[in-house]
Amino acid sequence: MHFHFHDPYQPLDSPVHRLDPRVKLALALGFILTATLLPAGAWLSYALLGAAAWVGAHLSGLGIRTVLRRSMLALPFVLAAFPVVFTAPGPSWLTFPLGPWQVSVRAEGVIRLLSVLLKSWLSLQIAVILVGTTAFPELLVAMRAMGVPRFLVMTFGLMWRYLFLLVDEAIRMLRAREARSVAPEVPDRRVGGTLVWRAQVTGRMVGTLFLRTLERGERIYMAMVARGYDGEARMLSMPSLSQRDLVLLTGGLLFLMGSLLLGWLF
Repeated sequence: MHFHFHDPYQPLDSPVHRLDPRVKLALALGFILTATLLPAGAWLSYALLGAAAWVGAHLSGLGIRTVLRRSMLALPFVLAAFPVVFTAPGPSWLTFPLGPWQVSVRAEGVIRLLSVLLKSWLSLQIAVILVGTTAFPELLVAMRAMGVPRFLVMTFGLMWRYLFLLVDEAIRMLRAREARSVAPEVPDRRVGGTLVWRAQVTGRMVGTLFLRTLERGERIYMAMVARGYDGEARMLSMPSLSQRDLVLLTGGLLFLMGSLLLGWLF
């Protein structure tokens, strides 16, 4: 059964791994906010943010290729902005017939689509670096240190842990199904009923999966409450930021502010 789910965090020894998680979280949020606020067509600012993300990927030990491959997840969602190519205001760049209609591709729409693509891609790159160099418990502590409400941090923590719980239950059900299924006598030949029958079986398995996960999650939560859980992860207090971390945080924020200002001015 080739189905697995693993934590994206990689415990390497790199300058980015050794950074304080509060600094990494603040810079990542500032990076995403800067990319979001940049106007369409700010190519120079996009290039600066891309260079910063690639430098971070190299220094983290994850590798630029790994970060780029994982950040490709954003590309299918950008297709939702594809209609802006035809609906944006401005002169037509290309016109072609489509049945009884004349479809116009507008230059402003192409610029907006490429801008959305680059913003999403850059934001996901920095998110990949963040989760790849910071353990999730450290991220939760960093959120609390930055003033994120406890209830929200608790929701993030439980969601992350229950995700592995969901995957574990799914693997158990798939393993049980394979143990009760008859292997086909002819290699590469599928057995079973029609497509509708397969859809019904899959729907029942999904429903059973969620019920089993819900029941197991309730048992785990009651066990946590019985051991004194009150919604807050108990960890040692984080030390004050070092001078090196403060300098890096200040320099990173100034770089992001400069990139944003450059994008709006030029």
